[in-house]
Parts: sequence; C-alpha cells; structure tokens
Amino acid sequence: MKLRVALAAAALGAASPSLNAQPAAAPPPVPHTDGSESDALPIPPIPPRIAEGDQYDRCMDMLGDDPAGAEALATAWTNGGEAATHCHALALIAQGNPEEGAPMLAQLAQTSTAPASARAEVFGQAASAFTMAADKDAALQAATQAITLAPENPDLRVIHALAALARKQGAAALDDLNIALDADPKRGDILTLRATAHRQLNQLAAAQTDINAACALDPENPDALLERGIIRQRQGDLAGARQDWQQAAALSPDSDTADRAAQNLALLEAGPKR
Repeated sequence: MKLRVALAAAALGAASPSLNAQPAAAPPPVPHTDGSESDALPIPPIPPRIAEGDQYDRCMDMLGDDPAGAEALATAWTNGGEAATHCHALALIAQGNPEEGAPMLAQLAQTSTAPASARAEVFGQAASAFTMAADKDAALQAATQAITLAPENPDLRVIHALAALARKQGAAALDDLNIALDADPKRGDILTLRATAHRQLNQLAAAQTDINAACALDPENPDALLERGIIRQRQGDLAGARQDWQQAAALSPDSDTADRAAQNLALLEAGPKR
C-alpha cells in the first residue's frame, strides 16, 4: 500500500544558506512490525485489527490499488460500524485527503471497543495522517495516546518520536527511541532517527555513534547517508558530508532523500552566508 506520509522534514533540520545551520533532513521511514522500512501509512497487522470479517478484509485490500473503490464500498456499507469507518478513513488518506481522514481515525481509536493493541495501532495511523496534514499538535496527541495504550510497541514509539521531533522535543524522542532499540538493537532506521534526535539536541558525539552504527548495518541506506552527511557537516567535515550526500542522491534518485541531498550539496557549494 502506498499511502505517502510526509514526516515533518522541517522539524528535523531546515535548510539555510549558512554552513552553520542544519541542512535539510529527509524524514526517516516509518517502520512496520516486520522490520521493513516503508513510507506507507502503517496498517494494523493480523492480529490485532479494529474489526473482523470478509467485507472488512475486502475493503482494506482495495486501499492500495483502488482507494476510490474502497471509499465507495465503505460509505455504502451502512451496517459496517467500526470496520467501515476504518476503511473509509484510510481510503480518504490514500486519495490525498488526510485532513478529513486523520480525525476519523483518532475518533475511531478513542471510541472503539476493539482491544487496546488494535486501538493503539489506529492512533498511530492517525498520528501519521495528522503529520501528512501538517497538524503537528494533533499528531503528537494521537501518538501519545498510541504509546499510552501500547508502551512497549517499538513502531508506535518511532511514530511518537517523529511527532516529538516535529515539536522540537528531542529528549522525549530519545526516550521513545531507546525503548524501541531495546526491543531490536539492529534496527538501522531507528538508529538513524536517534542520531537525528541527538543532533537536534546538539549531542553530536552521540549522534555520530548512532549514525556510524546505522551505516555499518546498511552502508547503502540513503537516509542514513543523508543524516551522516549532516552530522559531518556540523562537525566541519565538509568533504565527508559532500561524499555522503552525493551517494545518498545516487542511491535514491527521484526521491525526497535525493532532493534534500541535492539541496544540501547546493548550500555546501554556496558557502557560508555573508
């Protein structure tokens, strides 16, 4: 399913003409429970789900290829209850309308009779959708409700960390990411995000340790290379930063990561603001 999530790039380091400013940082991908990295809005695994039934499964399966059809099915499903609401909200988001879909998910998670684990997953979806809608406060509120219901869920901790970073709450993000990494220390995506959190707090030595570990796990991860370039630039290693950003752009052409790497390279070549 390709429901794009724009994860508050400006909060992770806005571009500036000055070499002393933080370059543009690509938002790390939202991880799924299987450990893969994806820019898709996370869908609850089986189990838990917000509901059961063939009609619900059919509607959810349509989201990737035919979100308009999924919306039509959900709105016509007059007795669908929570299942229809869930699919309807996701279909709206899939069609580029997170402003309407995100509040539906949050309300559903708040009032649902499903188990806490399933409600937490839907709060996580709401947080990601609020981020798409550029509503940082609502994203953080939904993400907080998610980890309140499922405090040990590492993927929800990552979603909360992203929302916290968007609100410049680096210390809270670090708490989340430490918990997530305790569950799986070999998650390069989470190490990359923790490096970003350390950098936001100006803890560059800790950021360097985390990003080195992430790059050792996956030397060709463009997001990790982009972040390592930013940290190197902050430490005065301009040649190293240039190399990382060039490699990140080459590995992931026509992506947000490549765009930000190119922007950072242009700023690097322009030199300090006079």
